[in-house]
Amino acid sequence: MNQNAKPATGEIALTLTRIFDASPALVFKVWTTPEHLARWWGPKDFTVPSVKADFREGGAWRTCIRSPEGQEYWAHGVYREIAPPHRIVFTFTWEEENATNMVTTVTLEKVEAGTLLTFHQTAFPSAESRDGHAEGWMECIDRLEAYIAEQEGAA
Repeated sequence: MNQNAKPATGEIALTLTRIFDASPALVFKVWTTPEHLARWWGPKDFTVPSVKADFREGGAWRTCIRSPEGQEYWAHGVYREIAPPHRIVFTFTWEEENATNMVTTVTLEKVEAGTLLTFHQTAFPSAESRDGHAEGWMECIDRLEAYIAEQEGAA
């Protein structure tokens, strides 16, 4: 399991990697289906009371994640590129004042151990913002890994 957070040259970006013991098709499915997203999207101990996704290029998505304290955080975006089962590109914007519109790219590559997921998000307004997102996305990817393991066990 390899994960890292690093800035890309000339921009403040986040890149995380993880190898999943699952096929690219399964990882792609749980990234692109609202009923699956509702089970793992968000940091540790968060719930997902709302996921709406028009999963097609140009289609919109919107989610709400809820903290254990009950605080809700809404985000939305548009799918820019979809290449099953290897690539998803979408915009990501928190629904708050002065929010930055970021671009997220998820690539899935078949490797001997399963699927290499590379998560890339850019451009953050500051290194502090990137670092905060890195923590949240790493927890989210931890939840994704556990959820995929449950799916593999149920298959």
